[in-house]
Parts: sequence; C-alpha cells; structure tokens
Amino acid sequence: MNRGRTVVVGVVVCTLLFSGAWLINEVLAQTSPEPGSPGDPLVTQSWVTKYVDELTALEVVEVDAGQRLLGGAGTEFILRAGQATIIDSELGGLADVTAGGDLGLGVNVPRNHLLIVPRSDGRGMQATSDIIVMVRGSYSVE
Repeated sequence: MNRGRTVVVGVVVCTLLFSGAWLINEVLAQTSPEPGSPGDPLVTQSWVTKYVDELTALEVVEVDAGQRLLGGAGTEFILRAGQATIIDSELGGLADVTAGGDLGLGVNVPRNHLLIVPRSDGRGMQATSDIIVMVRGSYSVE
C-alpha cells in the first residue's frame, strides 16, 4: 500500500510541476510586448538602408591643382589619381593605415593608401596636379 501511495504522490507532484511551468510560460507570453508595438518597435528597411549607406558610402572627389582637400575627424581618403602633398597640424599628420605610419607636412601622398584624418584641425592634402580622391566622411575643398 505504501508503494501505491508513493506513485500517486509522485504523479500529483509531476502534474503540479508541469502545470506550474505551463502557467508561468503563459503569463510571460502575455506580458511580452507584441512585435511592432510601442513596447517592441521595429525599424523600417528604409531607415536601415539609409544608415548603412551613410556609413559605407565612398564619394569620388575631383580636386584641381592648387586646391586643398581638408577632412573632418575620422574622414578617410584614398588618392586614386594625380599627385598631392600632406597638410598637417601642430598635433600631427594623417594616419597612413596601409603603411602603418603618420604622414607629415609636405610628404607626397601615396596612391591607393587608406589615410585617416584624426581631428578636425585643418589636416588634409594639397593637390599638386589634378587629383581624384575617394572620400568617406566630412570634407571641404578650398
């Protein structure tokens, strides 16, 4: 008789555990915000596309001989054609990521090297001939 009682108690305990787990799951499902609701907003494809395009867009910029191409902080330059020299500031030059160095005032800009402007303090390049530069980030031509 003891054995039968143990089995019954075991079945009741298992039933209560499974019922409790199901109840907790139902309560959590009802309190989770509906996808797309104000509690769980979705972003639109156009927003994602615009955001990604802004991060990845490279602009081809043509600069005439004698003009300066100046970049803002974080701007990336790649000289594709022509010749130019570095314009630096008191705090340094442009980071040459390709070669792993810093390029200072008057140094010839190497073609097809990724250059990064670390600060918005007037750094960039002076075109000694007509140049074509791929640019990502803020810049001005003077």
